[in-house]
Amino acid sequence: MRELSAETMGVTAKRGGGRDVEITDVQTTMVDGNFPWTLVRVYTDAGVVGTGEAYWGAGIPEIIERMKPFVVGENPLDVDRLYEHLIQKMSGEGSIEGTVVSAVSGIEVALHDVAGKLLEVPAYQLLGGKYRDEVRVYCDCHAGDEADPESAAAEAEHVVEELGYDALKFDLDVPSGHEKDRANRHMREPEIEHKAEIVRTVTERVGDRADVAFDCHWSYAPGPAKRLARAVEDTSIWWLEDPVPPENIDVQRAVTQSTATPVTAGENVYRTHGHRRLVEEQAVDIIAPDLPKVGGMRETQKIAHMADLYYVPVAMHNVSSPVATVAAAHVATTVPNSLAVEYHSYQLGWWADLVEETVIEDGSIEVPEAPGLGVTLDLDAVGERMVDGETLFDAA
Repeated sequence: MRELSAETMGVTAKRGGGRDVEITDVQTTMVDGNFPWTLVRVYTDAGVVGTGEAYWGAGIPEIIERMKPFVVGENPLDVDRLYEHLIQKMSGEGSIEGTVVSAVSGIEVALHDVAGKLLEVPAYQLLGGKYRDEVRVYCDCHAGDEADPESAAAEAEHVVEELGYDALKFDLDVPSGHEKDRANRHMREPEIEHKAEIVRTVTERVGDRADVAFDCHWSYAPGPAKRLARAVEDTSIWWLEDPVPPENIDVQRAVTQSTATPVTAGENVYRTHGHRRLVEEQAVDIIAPDLPKVGGMRETQKIAHMADLYYVPVAMHNVSSPVATVAAAHVATTVPNSLAVEYHSYQLGWWADLVEETVIEDGSIEVPEAPGLGVTLDLDAVGERMVDGETLFDAA
């Protein structure tokens, strides 16, 4: 394998200006949110600590512990080399895709936080600067009877008028009462009409006050997916997300190119390599990488830049705590083709309490100007919400 440690690469030159810093430890703590969020901390001998987040899932903390020896003693400012170093060292354990990539992502986000603090610049500056001061947020809505068109429309009205969002998403893979066999990915015409009615009712209710997307969660075969997409072409749907399973890009491309309805995918694909065919073969109208899952901040930016070559917008999938949500905002401000960043926890009353700063306000994120990610964990709040059996990591 390619060994990319500083010792092997001969990266020994003195840097000066307080930049000769070493990583001393990496720790994790899992928070019991609407997903089990894995927060990551990278500690240095300069007393500067960076916080990141890996995508939720079983085994992530153990994988991060496995990787700790590969970064202790390294300079945290070498973010790109350390990312590639971890990918290479973990190649035999699955760093092409899956939980290993998510674990690497958590460390990579924490490294950007450390690097920004050491250099006294916000993380977006490390990525080339910004296009916008604020990043739009779309709110993933879950309330009432999601299978009832009028109930979904009422929730849309609530989120727009009372919570201040002008971008929403609803699940469309909800029971219609007409299913015969949910395992075969088929949809009968009454099922398609039920889903189309949800789209029509919600989009008509909000009108031009909000953009509304709908998520199918990889549920359908190409035939019914095409018919569903065509059935909502006359609505103002923002996008139809993941109508078919993610493994077969040929099928994804066929569905996308069969309809005028914008089709989105990407959250179940890893690294730039995984997104390449989706973009190059025009298999999506909008790409949706998930930053703490796909490889971290720089990898997400690379995906966005690749997508921009084909004029494909980026709508970042995000089911994270405030930490990765802010990291996504930092990346979103550095790319021209950013549409919005997802927010999945509006019904979780304590989501915002995990950090000291305000993250989302009036449906957008003002990108922090403080060094690093620009958010400070409230360790008391984190401690109160830990997964059973977890230990709180050390304070900064």
